[in-house]
Amino acid sequence: MKNALIILAAILAAVAALAAGYVYMASKGEPADAIEAKYMGPHDRFVEVSGARVRVREEGPADAPPLLLLHGFTYSLETWDGWAAVLKDDYRVIRYDLLGHGLTGPDPKERYAPEERGAFIGDVMDALNIPSAVIAGNSLGGLAAWRFASDNPGRVDALILVSPGAYPYNGVSDIPAEIPAAMKAYLLTAPDAGVRASAALVYGDDTKITDERVETLRDMLRREGNGPAMIRSLEKFTLPDPADALARIAAPTLIEWGEDDIIIPIEQGRRLVDDIDGARLITYPGVGHAAQEEAPAETVADAMAFLAALDKAEDNQE
Repeated sequence: MKNALIILAAILAAVAALAAGYVYMASKGEPADAIEAKYMGPHDRFVEVSGARVRVREEGPADAPPLLLLHGFTYSLETWDGWAAVLKDDYRVIRYDLLGHGLTGPDPKERYAPEERGAFIGDVMDALNIPSAVIAGNSLGGLAAWRFASDNPGRVDALILVSPGAYPYNGVSDIPAEIPAAMKAYLLTAPDAGVRASAALVYGDDTKITDERVETLRDMLRREGNGPAMIRSLEKFTLPDPADALARIAAPTLIEWGEDDIIIPIEQGRRLVDDIDGARLITYPGVGHAAQEEAPAETVADAMAFLAALDKAEDNQE
């Protein structure tokens, strides 16, 4: 298995010369109001959550069961578009841009550590008057989701994890890994070539990466304050031994994993099945790290089947 951080650093070093053309963005970035004007949709609003201004998107019937979707590092809530289009018929689908990402922008309190991101899920749910929900998360969002489920078993009705962070890897354990200079340059400048190269690492089949998707990724990275916030997030990112926390998860859990994921190896998915009681793993050939985005039809169909089976089992018990 290739080391994804080394691969990414090498690719980004190759485009480092392009970063020089965006020096001013390293300190200023693109104005937030310009990015907001471009991407705020009819179902979007900003919600004040524990001192942070968070972009939230809600779709589906207000009285339907709530289902919360959490995106990964450097991404935004748009990564779940394929799932939301299907789920909104039966669920109150809620998405938000994580702190330091998308239109939410940097957190004044810098709550970027995984345990802080997990706790912030509860703050968002409180702000939206959601006692409990089905929670799905990819990568960093998946890490936050399972940590929240571990600490708040009564608030998670079911858990869906798509290539989540969990076990120590790539030099990250109880302490953060050193951040390559090329990675910092990329996060501060987001040159087009670097964004496309990064997306190619995430996808198993990079022919599926559209120009529109690259543009969205680039714009969200360039939103003022996001680059420094993401660097700060990496500086606070740790992955201590999760065994005890995973054992406390009580929610029914589905794990989905792209078989061509080079960001977090699929072996970690198999370990999660062993460490989360009753968890089930589904894998997808030819798919990379963001399976919900690269293979939305297949992954959301499996997620819906999982949830339907839970509903049926609950009905049979009544």
